[in-house]
Amino acid sequence: MSRLVTKIHELRRARKMQQAELANIVGVRRETIGNLENGKYNPSLKLAMDIAKVFGKPVEEVFQFVEDDEE
Repeated sequence: MSRLVTKIHELRRARKMQQAELANIVGVRRETIGNLENGKYNPSLKLAMDIAKVFGKPVEEVFQFVEDDEE
């Protein structure tokens, strides 16, 4: 099984940007950004692209699927 891992938190911190500020720029609620950062929400392709654009990064650099080890 794979899970989505994001670098939103570290990218935001590097820019000294609050969750609410990023949320306002991409047109979602602050809670949505928090849920993305905590792995509780998978973004639409448009939202993922919008967030990546804010940071000037390719989507693949901001969002990655990681395989969980099955035991």
